Amino acid sequence: MMSVLHLLALSLLVSVSSGAKFSGRPGVNYGQLGNNLPSPSDSVKLIQSLNAKRVKLYDANPTILAALNATDITVSVMVPNELIVNISKSESLSDEWIRSNILPFYPSTKIRYLLVGNEILSSTDSELKSALLPAMRKIQRSLKKLGVKKVKVGTTLAVDVLKTSFPPSSGEFRSDISGSVMKPMLRFLNRTKSFLFVDVYPYFPWAQDPAHVDLGYALFESTNVTVTDPVTNLTYHNLFDQMIDAFIFATSRLGYPDLRIWVAETGWPNNGDYDQIGANIYNAATYNRNVVKKLAAEPPVGTPARPGKVLPSFIFALFNENQKTGPGTERHFGLLHPNGTQVYEIELSGETKEYKEKLPAPENNEVYKGKIWCVVAKGANWTQLGETLSYACSQGNNTCDPIKSGGPCHKPDLTVLHASYAFSSYWASFRKTGGTCSFNGLATQTIKDPSFGRCEFPSVTL
Repeated sequence: MMSVLHLLALSLLVSVSSGAKFSGRPGVNYGQLGNNLPSPSDSVKLIQSLNAKRVKLYDANPTILAALNATDITVSVMVPNELIVNISKSESLSDEWIRSNILPFYPSTKIRYLLVGNEILSSTDSELKSALLPAMRKIQRSLKKLGVKKVKVGTTLAVDVLKTSFPPSSGEFRSDISGSVMKPMLRFLNRTKSFLFVDVYPYFPWAQDPAHVDLGYALFESTNVTVTDPVTNLTYHNLFDQMIDAFIFATSRLGYPDLRIWVAETGWPNNGDYDQIGANIYNAATYNRNVVKKLAAEPPVGTPARPGKVLPSFIFALFNENQKTGPGTERHFGLLHPNGTQVYEIELSGETKEYKEKLPAPENNEVYKGKIWCVVAKGANWTQLGETLSYACSQGNNTCDPIKSGGPCHKPDLTVLHASYAFSSYWASFRKTGGTCSFNGLATQTIKDPSFGRCEFPSVTL
């Protein structure tokens, strides 16, 4: 550990020459998983209305790149996960991807970052994980070959790439990727003067353990809670810094103490399911306003392990996206509603000191105490219900006996009712072992009891 600390101490003395060129003003992540989002040209105007100077895409959408042409917004684009294995094996395919997706827009659209995949090292696909670095190298060579000089290559990492993260000085990459993937990747990023792009969400560690993690500490609002790292004696005043520094110590442990960090995603959900604590407008506005204030500060604030260093970032996300799968929070990270109105007052320059609107009081900062059911979501695609109903009923525990012929909930002409019963029964049976109320977006949680007559729907109590 002392060698890691020694390397870090040295890195604080060395000014990273290109770091001074970067503003700390956050950009925004522009996801497109919604069927009701504004057009790319209108979306670019909305990005500008937020005073964002950077935007990150999850592909290389040509209509969006054209809409960003001749603006002063710098752009990060992404090679989709599904192309990585093939690109890792083929220089010609890598060249062709750059020719088709970058050259038509560069340099008049200010593409500056090219991320190869999204959270690949969180995947269980070993072939995909081992293909990541070879694909990054091929993309880098293609850019150079084709004369694209100003674009940095990277990839995004979730916090689950770390084996340990608390205290921050114990930060260490997982053993399955540390030597085989991370060390050569850090060498590549360091040699090409790129960044380690990391996704950092204080919401999740707080929501998983609200009894032991202070909400104010997660929201940058705590006045009396601090955490001191027993090894470094560095003192932390918020969870965000703590999470960033765990990455810094992990990279230092592998010999790269001054590799620059870029926060590829951070944010807080403005809504969620009944079993998702703290997902509300008050907390989302508080977190995002505070993180913008911190990141955009002049002079830069940095973190305890790297005081005074610019920490470039993208806030997640531009819009609430109604076609994202998973828990309700996934569809509610947006700064904007799909109609372009703000979910709450915010802008990304860091220049707004006070916001005028009164935020709605948070109502779910504590665990919901009543019963919750899982039913078919409003607007769900009915043609998909049959297959999903069969899945929910095939997992054991006699999940669907009451909707079988002769059962108290049997209504053969009402597929939606049968599916709602199956969803509730499945969730009640399997929630404790990882079962969710999602079913690829077909289900939603409710606190209104759907039971009728002798038919009693199983429920969940948190």
